[in-house]
Amino acid sequence: MSDTPQHLSGSEIRSYFLDFYAKKEHQILPSASLVPEDPTVLLTIAGMLPFKPIFLGQQKSDYPRATTSQKCIRTNDIENVGRTARHHTFFEMLGNFSFGDYFKEQAIKWAWELSTKVFGLPANRIIVSVFQEDDEAFELWRDKIGIPPHRIKRMGEEDNFWKSGPTGPCGPCSELYYDFHPELGDKNIDLEDDSRFIEFYNLVFMQYNRDAQGNLTPLQNKNIDTGMGLERMAQILQKVPNNYETDLIFPIIQSAAEIAGIDYKKADEKTKISLKVIGDHVRAVVHMIADGITASNVGRGYILRRLIRRVVRHGRLIGIDGAFINKVAEVAISLSEDIYPIVRVRETPIKAELQKEEAAFLVTLERGEKLLSEIIADVKRRKKKQISGVDAFTLYDTYGFPLELTQEIAEEQGLTVDEDQFNEEMKKQQERSKAAHETIDLTVQGSLDKLAEHIHPTQFLGYQDAASVAQIEVVLVDGKTVDSAEAGTEVQIVLNQTPFYAESGGQIGDKGYITGENLVIRVEDVQKESAFFVHFGRVERGTVSVGDTITATIDRACRRRVQAHHTATHLLQAALKKIVDESVSQAGSLVTFDRLRFDFNCPRAVTPQELQQIEDLINSWIAEAHDAHTYIMALEEAKAKGAVAMFGEKYGAEVRVLDVPGVSMELCGGTHVKNTAEIGLFKIMSESGIASGVRRIEAVAGPAVLEYLNERDTVVKDLCDRFKVKPNEISDRITALQSELKATLKQLEAAQQELAIAKSDQLLANADAVGEFKVLVAEMEGVDPNGLMTAAERLQQKLGEGAVILGAISAEGKVSLVAAFSPKVVKEKKLQAGKFIGEVAKICGGGGGGRPNLAQAGGRDPSKLKDALSAAKKQLADSLK
Repeated sequence: MSDTPQHLSGSEIRSYFLDFYAKKEHQILPSASLVPEDPTVLLTIAGMLPFKPIFLGQQKSDYPRATTSQKCIRTNDIENVGRTARHHTFFEMLGNFSFGDYFKEQAIKWAWELSTKVFGLPANRIIVSVFQEDDEAFELWRDKIGIPPHRIKRMGEEDNFWKSGPTGPCGPCSELYYDFHPELGDKNIDLEDDSRFIEFYNLVFMQYNRDAQGNLTPLQNKNIDTGMGLERMAQILQKVPNNYETDLIFPIIQSAAEIAGIDYKKADEKTKISLKVIGDHVRAVVHMIADGITASNVGRGYILRRLIRRVVRHGRLIGIDGAFINKVAEVAISLSEDIYPIVRVRETPIKAELQKEEAAFLVTLERGEKLLSEIIADVKRRKKKQISGVDAFTLYDTYGFPLELTQEIAEEQGLTVDEDQFNEEMKKQQERSKAAHETIDLTVQGSLDKLAEHIHPTQFLGYQDAASVAQIEVVLVDGKTVDSAEAGTEVQIVLNQTPFYAESGGQIGDKGYITGENLVIRVEDVQKESAFFVHFGRVERGTVSVGDTITATIDRACRRRVQAHHTATHLLQAALKKIVDESVSQAGSLVTFDRLRFDFNCPRAVTPQELQQIEDLINSWIAEAHDAHTYIMALEEAKAKGAVAMFGEKYGAEVRVLDVPGVSMELCGGTHVKNTAEIGLFKIMSESGIASGVRRIEAVAGPAVLEYLNERDTVVKDLCDRFKVKPNEISDRITALQSELKATLKQLEAAQQELAIAKSDQLLANADAVGEFKVLVAEMEGVDPNGLMTAAERLQQKLGEGAVILGAISAEGKVSLVAAFSPKVVKEKKLQAGKFIGEVAKICGGGGGGRPNLAQAGGRDPSKLKDALSAAKKQLADSLK
């Protein structure tokens, strides 16, 4: 056998592997989709994932042995893509599997035969690892294969023990590593040295079951699960310095380089990293879209969008101006179509999705990069090292600029992003976006489930009737069934039929009354639980009992108001499609008696001019008095006619369609006006962003418009009285006051800086001598973070060679910490201000960093400031002796 492995293409490696195991009686199975059947996993992340139910004993296998080349996606190490030789988002895992058939000895024997005989890897270039307690595997490698004991490394549970979860099947692993530099000898072998070793084959011996207490018992049927990284083996056999320069990926990289006018071989390292990111990510997104994933802001759709955006961003970094992703994607499709023909079959949707996302993000990128460059310039002008979380959230919320991208660009500029503050802003937004509605107690559902066999679903009469006679089927108190309830009791009532609309499709439930002989129940809400309408109310008079015959009457005024708002919501969606973008789609809605709320997918804010055009168009449709028609038709027929489906709704074979001819046609089960003129008037109150790519419009219609205008009129009159101006002069007066306030704040900031300097001078006497250095650790009161930084720099300069640590607590209860080190402290004592203050800040529940000589940090627990300063003082005393 030759001392060097043979040269094989990526396609040949895949075929050799599968053919080898096919000859060992393994069934060759096709790759599963990147969208796994396992609902607990977003994407297929390993070759064994499609077989997980078999390994867990939930399903029987049709074959005792199988082999696959499985497409996989992982993004947990996305920051390392392009920076290391082996990290990828998309990769292929070659695997051989035994389901209770052969076990450890055969798996080891065949892995060695494949590696050395088929792929021609020299024995002296393979190092093996085993689980530290797996004497059986160690002996098999030593005695059956003949590997010298010093080239078999025992490793701990973290590295060489596979488990499916806290409990369940598990077992030891054995890994094969290729040695790029055997000339360095066998002493002090470090398998974590990526420059010398690469793990290319992992053998999992699934032989135990772990119980809740952590006890291991042998499995009756032992399994084998292996994985060989195709890209890694290609690097080895093609003798290239990294996985990216193999024939599996490099043609994609070359394509991007040609578009950018770059010679990859002569490019600097930063450019090569961008090209590698493009090569890796384009391969990933082509296969993701081929498997039916579309870009969105959640789940696997967000992962796809993020990868596409990173491709576009890195294209910009290497000088590509404009769209390019489909040119590169064509190369990725060509490379994969022989083994994965689905990529060519779905070429059109793949390129359409990529083109759409690239075009949208190029607009986003231009706007976001411009604003981010201004933010970065301001941060540097103020000599700071961190972008605020508020600024990062503004980029995310208003421009759809992902936090990860802001962090990536900030890192290129030597800056960080306040992620804690960003998360606080995100939490505030999520709280704002929660729908305000009452949920049914689960005990109601449980009670109704028990009664479902004995009572019929509620019949809804509310499309035609405002009142109806009905029979009380169920009475519940605190969610539990009772026979009767007296006056003063909060009840939930189920009727055999009702005119009350139950909350659905964004429309809230009706209000009204249930009345009978000496009985009055005020109904405040109606919710749908399965097929039952649950009327929430209070018995105001008399006693209600199961079996009573009653009259159910809705509040007609409330119904008219909600109908006006619901039909107006349909008109709003139609207007958005006409004025903003035809692709606008609903992402949620709320229709109440007082207002309407409409959430929609849009990558940008709607301009004030567009909002006015939308409002004018809707009011023109109202004035034109269009009749609104409702039809019941087959779902496919409705779709064929162009009816728009409402967000979050599930439809049966037959659907209800609301048609305002020439204006809007939507599938909807809600209640509506019979003519648009009944709406009266429509007024937009606000437009805002609630999530990346999702906007919200709040508006009022009908009588609610007058209430809204009266409220605004009251505010305007009050402002006029306060400012002693006319209504048309209010804006100018507020602008003038804002200018005055801005100037005052600048003066205040300057005063605080002076105060900090004045206070700092008083601290000089408290400095301690530590060897040849001076150390000052102190807390300052009433000083903001900027003042604290100024004071620390000034004190360090006055002290000379030494270190200054200052801390302060803001009025909001947040901790600020600053470290200023002299050049000698940094150079001779090897102390870094950024690392030092970052560790100190952890005591206060925070973190931070900065330059070696000057750094700032923050914390959330002011009660720990004194402990943090005490720890800093002790550490400096120990380090500077």
